Amino acid sequence: MIYTGLVSITFRQLTAEQVIKIVKESDQQAIEWGGDIHVPHGDIMRAREVCKLTKKAGLITAAYGSYYRVGISQNFEKVLETAVALGAPTIRVWAGDKASDEADKVWWNKVIVESRQIAQMAQEKGIKVAYEYHANTLTDTNETAIELLAEVNHPNMFTYWQPHNDKTMQYRLAGLSQVLPYLCNMHVFYWKNKKRYPLSEGKERWKKYLEVVSSTKEKHFAMLEFVKDDSVAQYVEDAKVLKELLDS
Repeated sequence: MIYTGLVSITFRQLTAEQVIKIVKESDQQAIEWGGDIHVPHGDIMRAREVCKLTKKAGLITAAYGSYYRVGISQNFEKVLETAVALGAPTIRVWAGDKASDEADKVWWNKVIVESRQIAQMAQEKGIKVAYEYHANTLTDTNETAIELLAEVNHPNMFTYWQPHNDKTMQYRLAGLSQVLPYLCNMHVFYWKNKKRYPLSEGKERWKKYLEVVSSTKEKHFAMLEFVKDDSVAQYVEDAKVLKELLDS
């Protein structure tokens, strides 16, 4: 089953309370809360408050977008403590800060070892850890993403998925199929040449992506991110499109 929602940092200029209001009014179900502004690392009181506000609105906290970079960042304990207070089932992290074609074996090993460590720490709290599927990290290609997950080989290490820019549909669908056993959530947007467009213009592409994910019985969150012009009105329209795609 696929639930829909919003990545809160799409609207960094809004308060958490305002984010909750627009998600609720858009008839979406979930929010991934960002650790850079809406729920800062270590601010336990704020995390608990946002957790309560989210539940009160009848919404789900889909994840904690921590922006923790494996191999670089420190004090995962603080991130984990915040995620627990927030009631987040998943912590999103980045697989380092180097593109896979620039990373040597020493760097790979560092990311792998720490990934296992944080996955185990989070598992003991009942929380998943998932990589961002992103450029300039070790998950920046289909091949390296699946290689990293296989090398980490921890039952609590998962991944997000989003369409790589400047790649063919065939390549994107292949990557999605490959990571499907590890898939946690998806970031939903429609970009061409790094320029943002309404999701309606990418409906046919996203229909295919969602069909792949719908083939499993697992629960996933498909969350809108970085809408055109950072517009709330555009988000509302994109939310309608995403709902139509899942209802069709």
